[in-house]
Amino acid sequence: MTRHDETARLRHMLDHAAEAVEMARGRRREDLDRDRQLNLSLVRLLEIVGEAAARVSPAARQQLSDIPWSEVIGLRNRLVHGYDEVDFDILWDVIQIDLPPLIGQLRNSLATGA
Repeated sequence: MTRHDETARLRHMLDHAAEAVEMARGRRREDLDRDRQLNLSLVRLLEIVGEAAARVSPAARQQLSDIPWSEVIGLRNRLVHGYDEVDFDILWDVIQIDLPPLIGQLRNSLATGA
């Protein structure tokens, strides 16, 4: 795997996480219940974040140990395989609480070339 592949995957994680946060900006948790396009879009964006994370090599994950890899990948698996049991309260918390620090970690990693 080339360094370019790892960078592309980290960039995919960053771009889709940032898009999810931006899409949720100015919205409320209740909007997920009323706006099907919003909830489908947010779920899909988080699936992509997790899929990109799963494709990052074990060596790169170890080097970037501040990123919660198992949680990010686990969320993707839960969304894909438990598609009929998505808890929108948890999804909302992930977007509001967990994604902003992840975005910062990814930006830092990409800026430093780690």
